[in-house]
Amino acid sequence: MTMIETVRGPVPEESLGRVLAHEHIFVLSPEIQANYPEEWGEEETRVAQAADRLNELKASGIDTIIDPTAIGLGRYVPRISEVAARTELNIVVATGLYTFNELPHYYRGRRPPREGGAVDILTTHFVQDIAEGVSGTATGDGRKVKAGVIKCATDQPGLTPDVERTLRACAQAHRQTGCPITTHTHARSERGLDQQRVFTEEGVDLSRVVIGHCGDTDDLDYLSKILEQGSYLGMDRFGIDGYLTTEQRVGVIAELCRRGFESQLVLSHDASCYIDWIAGELPLGPLPNWHYLHISNDVIPALLGAGVSPEQVDVMLVDNPRRYLASAGKGGY
Repeated sequence: MTMIETVRGPVPEESLGRVLAHEHIFVLSPEIQANYPEEWGEEETRVAQAADRLNELKASGIDTIIDPTAIGLGRYVPRISEVAARTELNIVVATGLYTFNELPHYYRGRRPPREGGAVDILTTHFVQDIAEGVSGTATGDGRKVKAGVIKCATDQPGLTPDVERTLRACAQAHRQTGCPITTHTHARSERGLDQQRVFTEEGVDLSRVVIGHCGDTDDLDYLSKILEQGSYLGMDRFGIDGYLTTEQRVGVIAELCRRGFESQLVLSHDASCYIDWIAGELPLGPLPNWHYLHISNDVIPALLGAGVSPEQVDVMLVDNPRRYLASAGKGGY
């Protein structure tokens, strides 16, 4: 039996239940929040509101979320621990780094030499979060919260030198620890293929990778190329209608299921309880469905109506995330 790392500690893979594979709790700009905290308000209020949202999600039939909030997205796991203590929902947190172009100056000033085989400090930090646990999260028994996934991003700017360095560091941490990888991509510029190429060069088993935000496109040729190399597709932005509507996203999934690819699809919203990148409280007027309950309340009935079977829905929400997270038990290479 494989144990899965969650914020409250390891749990048996059988207890994951239905999983949303890409949801944030808080997405923040730490320096802004530290210096201009007025919008954030009271810490206790934000934590309590987040717990309420997650308890609503649990009541809707979802048992686990993967929260891929890495460095660059305002990751602060001690706060997530406070939220997790108030909900029965399982929360899997991430290590990794989120950037579309340049690394933070801290990492740019600690670039490994080109020769000599020095380990990138990015890799060192990622491995530390996975193997030893995240700093500041020790409980009474001394246990730290351990990351259960590795996160990286490639957006429209493409494989800039710093983005490529980040992907390779994530791949190297994956190889050292066996921890699976989840990504952000820009689907319309087919950045998922760039990620797969770099990961392959680094020796990653692509069947242990979720290529994120693939639900933002209806280009089945592009999606098929990713599927053929064995990765999961993150159909994970339900409610963000600026790319595709819910109806369009459901249609793409239904067609992929018709073609027999349900075992490589995972579902989610990429929603959050609070994101300071956008003015106003969520869900927003222009995006009324961008919230945790959209899949439970609306998307699953729509999928069933589009010809996806209940068994295929369970594959996408239960079997695939469980297999993906349990792949950490395979260890490194």
